[in-house]
Amino acid sequence: MTPPERGPRIRRAALADWELLRDVRLEMLADTPLAYLETYGDAARRSDREWYTRARRHTAPGSVVLVAVVGPSTTDGRERTVGTMSVFVPAGSAPTVASVYVSPAHRGTGVADELLAACEDWSRDRGHGSVRLEVHEDNARAQAFYLRHGYRFTGDWTPYALDRSQRDLEMVKTLDPR
Repeated sequence: MTPPERGPRIRRAALADWELLRDVRLEMLADTPLAYLETYGDAARRSDREWYTRARRHTAPGSVVLVAVVGPSTTDGRERTVGTMSVFVPAGSAPTVASVYVSPAHRGTGVADELLAACEDWSRDRGHGSVRLEVHEDNARAQAFYLRHGYRFTGDWTPYALDRSQRDLEMVKTLDPR
């Protein structure tokens, strides 16, 4: 009998994780295409060099990519990413949560709650009093998740990048000081 994988554990992604980040990005684009700003086809055509460069940009100071990992696997000894969430801080704006994903097998297990709490902690630890995000107008499941966690709609929106007739709705949460 094969022992179960450990985890999931939440940790900060490092540049050395570029392959894990590539794999989870492709999985998320295939699973929930309307939640992201690029297509699976575009992402799948990237070279390894482009994925490495993307990982370098996303793991640089001033942003964080968090991953929920299980493993190491008993078959190949590698960790497997079952969720991810990022925060970046645009100039003159509140930290922005982006690239939110949990694999179907781990939904409803608390992984998303842990990732979101870690993103909020990262923002709070850097002196920010609020966090923002954008969610597609048709993504009711994600909207309900954010509302449960204290986010509220601001009334602002931007056109959805892949279909400008649709909207991404802005939500914001005021962070409690520690």
